[in-house]
Amino acid sequence: MTRRLIRWLLALFYGIAGVLHLIKPAPFLTIMPPWVPQPELVVALTGVAELAGAIGLIQPVSAAMRRAAGWGLAAYALCVWPANFQHMLIDLTKADGGLGLGYHLPRPTAQPLLIWLAVWASRTSAAKARA
Repeated sequence: MTRRLIRWLLALFYGIAGVLHLIKPAPFLTIMPPWVPQPELVVALTGVAELAGAIGLIQPVSAAMRRAAGWGLAAYALCVWPANFQHMLIDLTKADGGLGLGYHLPRPTAQPLLIWLAVWASRTSAAKARA
């Protein structure tokens, strides 16, 4: 039950993020590291990747597809990790200090947890796999 709940929560999180990447890309473009080519295309593709991963996590037919979605979202979270650091660097250099360390430190430090959760939640439980 816990694995299914986490899978649905991740799907909701990534689904909302994917929609936001597509309908309101400006905030994501402002935190894009400068070395990323074609930032508009990258933001759009990340939105599509988030939506595909979210759908893959909750589809009921194929455990293999859920597993692939979990690994895909884990890889995605790893790839966008630099944007968290870029956002922190941009924001903390503002005259007013931006959102502060209380906002920015949890984001990059939580990324390994998001990576692990995507893989863990997409697995079939051991008891189900034996049944």
